[in-house]
Amino acid sequence: MKYLPVGNDFISLPRINEQSGAIEDITFLYMAAKGLIDIRGNSQMPLIQPFVHLEQNNTESPLPEVLNWSRLANWLPNLICERDKLQISITYLPPIDERGFAVQINVNNTASLEQSVELGLEGCWASSWHCVNEDKPLSGIAKCFQSNWNNSLVFEYTNGFPMFAFAPMANVTTLNTFKQDNNGSISYRLCHSTCIAPKSEKSIVFYWGLGFEEVSAATSAKEMLRQAYAVELTKTIKWLQKRSVHFANSKLTQLYNTNLFFCYFFSAGITLDTEELVLVTSRSPRYYVSAAYWDRDSLLWSFPAILDIDPVRAKQMLNYVYTKQQRNFGIHSRYIDGTVLEPGFELDELVAPLLALTRYVKQTKDYAFLGESHIQQGIDHILNKLAQHKANKYYLYDTFLQPTDDERVYPFITYDNVLVWKALKDLSSLSDKYKGLNTLATKIKNDIVNNCIKQSENGQPYFCWSTDLNGKHDIYDEPPGSLQLLPLLGFCKADDAVYVNTVNLIRSPEYKYSFANNPINEIGCPHAPHPWILSLANSILCGRLEHSLSILEKLHMDNGIACESVDEITGYCTTGEAFATCAGFLCHAIYSMFK
Repeated sequence: MKYLPVGNDFISLPRINEQSGAIEDITFLYMAAKGLIDIRGNSQMPLIQPFVHLEQNNTESPLPEVLNWSRLANWLPNLICERDKLQISITYLPPIDERGFAVQINVNNTASLEQSVELGLEGCWASSWHCVNEDKPLSGIAKCFQSNWNNSLVFEYTNGFPMFAFAPMANVTTLNTFKQDNNGSISYRLCHSTCIAPKSEKSIVFYWGLGFEEVSAATSAKEMLRQAYAVELTKTIKWLQKRSVHFANSKLTQLYNTNLFFCYFFSAGITLDTEELVLVTSRSPRYYVSAAYWDRDSLLWSFPAILDIDPVRAKQMLNYVYTKQQRNFGIHSRYIDGTVLEPGFELDELVAPLLALTRYVKQTKDYAFLGESHIQQGIDHILNKLAQHKANKYYLYDTFLQPTDDERVYPFITYDNVLVWKALKDLSSLSDKYKGLNTLATKIKNDIVNNCIKQSENGQPYFCWSTDLNGKHDIYDEPPGSLQLLPLLGFCKADDAVYVNTVNLIRSPEYKYSFANNPINEIGCPHAPHPWILSLANSILCGRLEHSLSILEKLHMDNGIACESVDEITGYCTTGEAFATCAGFLCHAIYSMFK
């Protein structure tokens, strides 16, 4: 099944069905739940299904079989179809800064006679789910009722007290009906009957507001109605266009901007209950570890893309990281409130906040930010924790988990230690307070060179993946933290013999995960044994531009959205649909090398 996700800071529509035009679910972030709430329909009836019927033949399917899709401003889904001399256009709009979304149905009568038409939405609220990695059904009470606040229906969920509500309002009069079955599922219909003159058109806009309870949900819809659809659409398109980037290649422009906005709105969002900006892997439950926080994912992958186009948002991201997430820096994964989800120490995640911070300061020249108390406290915490992982004899640092989050073979990973070197070196150059870290960085680099460069059987030097510092090491690479990035990090030059030999080893046909003789010839790993999109981004950043453009032309991914890995032959998604932070890293790579 193919989907066209869309959303804003407050609400996400992860599954707009490309075949039917249905909105299968709505998601939003909830701090008290430590993650994501997902409102769903069922297999018989989606949550929201637009329909257009001729009144004399209302047994037809909601929409024709053939739907033609595009995205306004490379983000807002729009479908066009035809039936019985009716040209139908439906646009899905989550307006910027609004707590909800709109669905506009526009119908043009191309016939020579007047036609009586029913326009509307129908659907079923079948279940509600808590999503953080795993999806668990909620056990509260769902109800629907008529409300004077919107002169329409209100859907409300309670568990002793209201937890959330959502409510529709239309810009024209509608007939609103609902019923609730014995299982608690609520089916409803919102319908507007109208006559369309020949060669004329009519439209209806349904605004769906989200809130804590009846009043806030209904008035969220009413606010959009008062602003008017044209105003909300224009405001949103202007916002999107301001942050859009255009390339000489039109396909690249579309791929970049759609993935950029997917990263922007699906790797971060504002919680319903506390109105705080939080960072997550993905706000789509389709991603297999959705709605949790990883330092690496948010700060090494999505953050650079956001900084490229919106430094104000990037600073907000850092403020969240250095407050809510600070106490558990370096721990595998956390909930959005900063508490530990999955324990396990990861060196790349420990230094990711430093790397993002120094990147921000260098790019924006906001040196005063370094001196803020929460930033200073966070830096000290990272440096103190880093010291606890130092090797006995060398200035190298151990890790328990690799960049894939899988357990390491040997504790001292070359790539991770290069990140440490980079973070300390950059921090020392930005503040006199940390100037002495440059000496430590030099010692780290020397020990990497002396301990992580090995000799092949034919005497060729290469960087090992990891070592125990006692003679054992392995030849390996991982797309989430690749040795290919060493020149980008400034550790060596791209023509350095050791680096060239390393890349040749992991890209050779003899290397199990190189996929060298396949159409999508990018690197994978045991975590997902297919070519990774992160590996493609690594290749772009390494300057393999002709190679990368060739692959980009063949990719389908997750209906054009970045995923974890793709089939090495077809380019379709194999693992990790709706991978929002990966979408950011792909965009940053494209922006850096093709802009």
